[in-house]
Amino acid sequence: LDGENTDSKAFPTSINFKEEQDYRTEHKGYTIYNALCSLYNVDMKKLFPAITSARVTKSTYEKELMWYTAYVSSRAHVEVMRFIKPYQMEYELESKFLFEVYRNGGCRHVAYTCICGTGDNSAVLHYGHAGAPNKRQLQPTDMALLDMGGEYHGYASDITCSYPVSGKFTDKQKAIYTGVFNAQVAVYKMMREGVTYLDCHIAAEKQILKQLIRIGIIIGGNVDDEEFLNKLSKNRIGANFMPHGLGHFIGCDTHDVGGYLPGTATRSPEPGLKNLRTARVLQANMVLTVEPGCYFIPCLIKNLSEKYSEFINMEKLLEYKDFGGVRLEDVVCVNTNNQPPINFTTCPRLIEEVEDVMSGGVWPPAIDNAPYLYRRWGCMLKDGVGMKDVPIAVNNDAKPPF
Repeated sequence: LDGENTDSKAFPTSINFKEEQDYRTEHKGYTIYNALCSLYNVDMKKLFPAITSARVTKSTYEKELMWYTAYVSSRAHVEVMRFIKPYQMEYELESKFLFEVYRNGGCRHVAYTCICGTGDNSAVLHYGHAGAPNKRQLQPTDMALLDMGGEYHGYASDITCSYPVSGKFTDKQKAIYTGVFNAQVAVYKMMREGVTYLDCHIAAEKQILKQLIRIGIIIGGNVDDEEFLNKLSKNRIGANFMPHGLGHFIGCDTHDVGGYLPGTATRSPEPGLKNLRTARVLQANMVLTVEPGCYFIPCLIKNLSEKYSEFINMEKLLEYKDFGGVRLEDVVCVNTNNQPPINFTTCPRLIEEVEDVMSGGVWPPAIDNAPYLYRRWGCMLKDGVGMKDVPIAVNNDAKPPF
């Protein structure tokens, strides 16, 4: 294979057919292989885009496998929610997740290094690596941002939950969490075939900006002033609070291939948008993550104070300088026939759901009070082969927050 992964910028290690042929000839045998290499002029550039394109949409069997992996990972996240206590170490949360996905789901491996950021570590986007190995002690006032996903039969899950270590949201924690939750809801309202993922990102960012206006961090306009919101977007104010993209393809890799194939939308050079891992037009059976976030990162707070002071109440912003961040991430499949998306992630998302589970409440719930999240409730079949839908009563009076 020969081609660039537009997400990682990496190239696959290619075989030198001449060297390989010489090696096999020298070591006797492989005569068919040698003959084929001699007869054909091998073009290694054609296979890469074909395989990459094939991985962008998922078959029925792939979707069921990814549903299972998300189901196991969601259950493990719930067990970590119940387990977390002040003064534990971050790595204890990681070890609990690893135990649960293996014990209850057969996921011997996880899809990536677990991110267990608490306090200001929750503003570090890829925290948890060897240089910062989930080693902080949890404090009662912390928000925890836990980004962890199991892997099963080579298919990844990628789920993030954010919640207070204490089990109860403070007013500040509620305010930031609500903005990120609203961002997810905005995406699910529009996530249909024919919509671009770039537009989904901008819609999510707008909800976070609106919440920051309500809090009083952003000044100069109100949440109903579209002209002001467009001005904020044009100046890329949102990129200082959500510097990463809305999400990415997921499948055989956590950050799967196909984001910017030839003939599809090109990567934007704008702050924040340039980190979006795909801007493609959505197609049925694409599986992506939806992971809006809001963070208070020291270098970006400095950038706001130096370049965008007309939009920022610095006194109010500095009240959140040690807050860290909030991210919510689901694994979602684009549906067919203009139907709502299928959300494979079944974690608690409403504030009341999170607080109830953390205080010992039952999960899954008896009633789905957030049907607009399109969570696909399910469980394994009795013989352990495959998944089945589990009907849960729906609160038909539950309305999206906007």
